[in-house]
This record gives sequence, structure tokens and C-alpha cells, in this order.
Amino acid sequence: MSKVYVLKMGGRLLQDQAALDALLAVCAQLKQKHPLVLVHGGGDQVDQWLAKFGFTTEKIDGQRVSPAEQMPVITGALDGAVNAEMVSRATVAGLKPVGLNLAAGGSLSFDVNTKLGAVGIAKPNDGTLVNSLLAQGFTPVFSSIGIGQQGQLLNVNADIAAAAICQLVQGQLILLTDVPGILDAQMQLIPTLTAQAAQALVQSGVIKGGMKVKLDAALETAAALKSTIIVAGWQDPDNLLKLMRNEPVGTCIQY
Repeated sequence: MSKVYVLKMGGRLLQDQAALDALLAVCAQLKQKHPLVLVHGGGDQVDQWLAKFGFTTEKIDGQRVSPAEQMPVITGALDGAVNAEMVSRATVAGLKPVGLNLAAGGSLSFDVNTKLGAVGIAKPNDGTLVNSLLAQGFTPVFSSIGIGQQGQLLNVNADIAAAAICQLVQGQLILLTDVPGILDAQMQLIPTLTAQAAQALVQSGVIKGGMKVKLDAALETAAALKSTIIVAGWQDPDNLLKLMRNEPVGTCIQY
């Protein structure tokens, strides 16, 4: 089997059906050469659902605080509405999608970040289900919901979830974002980034919040797999085809 591509999707992409359909059409081309796994977040949708139910949203260092009482709503948004929509659009694109949460088949295991409430820290665990689906030509579509050791629902940052799934299948991680990649202080794209250079950008405050979470997940995965990780914008779907041709796209994070 060719190297598995693990694509994390989130941000405004998930609220723009035309853009999502365009990206999934390119994914269908990509799948002709590489098995695909899709991992999605859905923070904007979660915010909307929580507001409807009268909850407020708090974030710490770019990650959502998820009290246990909010988890039925968060799960309904991510593992219900957003995952179903992703599977729907991926079906139209011919990807043979299978909607899953992160605990399906024991794929990932989770520690709990109690500082953030019912938030899971995902780790690779058992690749049997995912590899079986990939071998049969299916495209796993993971929501960013996990299940703790006591059966509790957990919200997992989608970048961290995608990184763990990528380590599980020993794949190529591509984190798709609302910006072209990781930007410097002048808002210019950084084509390549090492761990040392990344640390300097974090210390100087250029990279913070959600992008720091994304960067940390990428660096950990690059080190674990001894491979590069791509952070790129979703606005140009053909970027995925450039990757297939080994052409530079977005920010390449080196181990």
C-alpha cells in the first residue's frame, strides 16, 4: 500500500460547501495514488451550537475549554452534524467514506487534560480498523471526539487528533488551514521550518494560540515519524496534487 495521506480539515472550509466540494474532488484524484484518511474539527459549528443551548465558550492557549456538561452539545456538533456533512460530501466525491470517532476500534487512546475539562490528549493505539478500511478502498473520516477510559466523551483538538492518526498509520500529515501556511512577523509565508526556528517564533510571540497547537502537533509527528509535515491553506485544492508531484506547498516542517 502506498503512503497514507492524513488530511486535517477545519476552519472556514467546513462552512463553505463549494470550497469543500472542490477540495474533496482533488482528494478523489489523490486517492488514485495514495490511501486517504480525513480528520476534521468544526470549531465554528461548535460555537454556534453552544450559543443556541445558552453556553459560553472559553479558550486557553488556543484550545477550547470543554466542561462535561457541554459535551453532549459538542459531540452532537462534531460527531453528528459535521461528520455527517463530511461523509455526505465525500460520498458525492466518490471517496467511499466511513464516518468514525477517534475511539472507533480502539484506534486512539486518551489521557484527560483536566485543566481544559473533558478534553482528550490523543495517542496512537490500534491501527487494525483503519488499516483494514484503507486496504478495502474506504476513506475513514474521523471527527475529533474521543472516549475516555471511564467511557466519558472527550473533545480532542483536531490537529492533535490528526497527528495521532498519522502516527498510527505511519502516514504523511497535511494540516489544512485558513492561511497559506505558517507566517512570519511580516505575515509572509515561511517555506520551511525546523524545530529550532519554530521555538524562536513561539518565544517571540509570532506563533501563538491555535497555530501554536498546530505547530506543536506537527513537530511531534515529524519527530516520531522522521518525516516532514505540511501546513498549507485549503483555498487552492491543487496544492494537494503539487504535493503528489513533490512540489513545495505551504510550510514544510522538518524533523
